[in-house]
Amino acid sequence: MKILSYNVNGIRAALNKGFSDWLKAANPDVLCLQEIKALKEQVDTAVFEELGYQHYWFSAQKKGYSGVAILAKKEPKMIVYGSGIDHMDFEGRILRVDFDEVSVMSLYLPSGTNTDRLDYKFRFMDEFQEYINELKQSYPNLVICGDYNICHEAIDIHDPIRNKNVSGFLPEERAWLDGFFKSGFVDSFRYLNPEPHNYSWWSYRANARNNNKGWRIDYALVSAPLREHISRAFILPEAKHSDHCPVGVELTF
Repeated sequence: MKILSYNVNGIRAALNKGFSDWLKAANPDVLCLQEIKALKEQVDTAVFEELGYQHYWFSAQKKGYSGVAILAKKEPKMIVYGSGIDHMDFEGRILRVDFDEVSVMSLYLPSGTNTDRLDYKFRFMDEFQEYINELKQSYPNLVICGDYNICHEAIDIHDPIRNKNVSGFLPEERAWLDGFFKSGFVDSFRYLNPEPHNYSWWSYRANARNNNKGWRIDYALVSAPLREHISRAFILPEAKHSDHCPVGVELTF
């Protein structure tokens, strides 16, 4: 099973940049999208159906903001829209599809760009951990893909010294992510790829992408019971429909 995750920074904008051609070539079994910035009815979904995908959308209440979606080649046994936690679901940040072998979640964790949002980010993180701790009891085979808006280690950011006080690389954020991994998740990319200079997001400023001055904030986290099924994990920086690029994991059953 090939699972990809992509913060598209607006699905309509991505479609105008050749996203459907990329999707046809990449051909994932499951694609988790974040920051779709659209309602389902605002999107030409026929392009996905022509490529053989079922599609599920969970948009934010606020138009043109946030939102997640999942495309799947195989029809899931169950689709779960949101977490049941109102403030998370209001912003359209969690969507899950369940298959026989695995449950796949698309997650868009808030960024902490200002003080109010940073406080909210920490609230979200704490409640999300509790939610997942409970969910894992019933769904132990879980893959949580998405934009976590946090770099885990110094190797995951181009300039760890200058960014140590910037949200996304704060010690408290990194400690939370570390604890989340230790609660029973494998960072699939790092599990198979120890090399530096692998990023999934670049600022639009200062030619950052061409100079590969990036951050690795997008993850395909695999629950511990699935560790032995990870056959490949990768980042696709050549896909340029967004300021992020896709990340992926392949599971062999």
